[in-house]
Amino acid sequence: MPPALSPEHPLFGLGYVEPVRERGFTRLEGGHTDDRAPVAEEVPVAFIYNGRPHVVMMATPADLEDFAVGFSLTEEIVGSASDLSRIEVVRHAQGIELQLAIPEAAAGRLEARGRQLVGQTGCGLCGVETVAEALRPPRRLPQGRPPVPRHALWRAEAALPELQKWNQETGALHAAAWVSDAGAPEIVREDVGRHNALDKVIGGLARTGRSSEDGFLLVTSRASYEMVQKATVAGARLLAAVSRPTGLAVRLAEASGLTLVALLRGRTANVYAHPEGLTGPD
Repeated sequence: MPPALSPEHPLFGLGYVEPVRERGFTRLEGGHTDDRAPVAEEVPVAFIYNGRPHVVMMATPADLEDFAVGFSLTEEIVGSASDLSRIEVVRHAQGIELQLAIPEAAAGRLEARGRQLVGQTGCGLCGVETVAEALRPPRRLPQGRPPVPRHALWRAEAALPELQKWNQETGALHAAAWVSDAGAPEIVREDVGRHNALDKVIGGLARTGRSSEDGFLLVTSRASYEMVQKATVAGARLLAAVSRPTGLAVRLAEASGLTLVALLRGRTANVYAHPEGLTGPD
């Protein structure tokens, strides 16, 4: 545990804060007026496996069990949610610890990585030390799975903003969702980090025992290669993003068999990889 802090310290009580907190500010508009508005919090969340610190991620302090499972799966620390025999959220004055128990074989592989760094809010690599670690070979997804109805994309994109309760208040959080083929976002998570939001959705999916093949993933950010990697590890057949993809994301989606949709806005979208993963009229 870190040393105790005085109540006057700016980090005092950080591990106990709510995801959104009202703050005062001065508005400059002609003159100036004092006002208050909700602000999104970001908190250091330490992942500790079998008592050994691995990485600290800056995250929204909510849905932390989902975060623990999703991060452990998408970083391929464990192969299934059942490999996590213990998940304990420990809050303290300066942040939050996720204390996780994994099989000794997995712990040995993790120790060999030598990754004990800090991941910033926008970090999707979490401190990898080599190019080989960053660019893991893409998983080849099973072929012949039913395509996603096109109308599900339009419905999901239209429905998601109303489900982003914290972003409605703050305008500062990303969201990710697991969406049914009917276009209903059934698992929605928000976070200051786009990768964290996706990890939380994947963790929530795994914790409920549902199959990623029964729907698709939707994110409110750009489609970067790390998001594609996480989607393929989760076994998703389609990843849709409201912003643009990167070139490397397209390459990995093409190689893995993942249908990659980007610039999903209203009733328009661009399909950058495997358009056969979509079917039907609008």
